[in-house]
Formats: sequence, C-alpha cells, structure tokens
Amino acid sequence: MKYHLRLAMAAKSDLREILRYVESHDSPESADKLVNSIEQTVTSLATMPERGHHPPEMEQIGIREFREIHCKPYRIIYSVHQDSVLVHCILDGRRDMQTLLQQRLLR
Repeated sequence: MKYHLRLAMAAKSDLREILRYVESHDSPESADKLVNSIEQTVTSLATMPERGHHPPEMEQIGIREFREIHCKPYRIIYSVHQDSVLVHCILDGRRDMQTLLQQRLLR
C-alpha cells in the first residue's frame, strides 16, 4: 500500500530553515545534499511509515500518536492516519527535544 504523503507548513518551514542555515555556515552544495537526503527519507514514508518508532520524549508522557525517523542529526516527526502520512516537523536532534516537541506538537 502506498500512503499519501503531506508536509505540514511547519515541516516545510523547518526544511527551508535547514537549507538557509547550512548554506550560510557551510556551502550551497552541502545544503542541497542534506536537503535532498532529508527529502528522500521523508519520501520513503510513503511506502513504510510504520517502521518509525515513537519519540521517547512523547512516549514518556503517554503520547503514542507520533512516530519518528532519522536523517542524522535531524529527526522527522510524523503521524499516520489511515492512508496518509503527515510530517509535522523536522528538528535538529541535538537540541532540547523534550521542550521542542511539547511546543510544536502539543499546542
């Protein structure tokens, strides 16, 4: 089964911010390579969304509706709904994930 893949506005914004940051702190080529890698990882969710695990920060507080996969160091947070996958955010895993996830997903 192929799932319909959607990116929330926040996830699209995250991707743009990652691109801008890497362009300015490394190179446009590195930024393009990284964003392409993230996009490939996200696209893979269309065929195997259940392979991701529940973010431990959310699981600790009893929330199991979200899953995540990694494109190191980034964590791609998403949810599966019947025949669709919604990517909520793409976050740098080196940051304070507990706070970020609560702010971004539990509004």
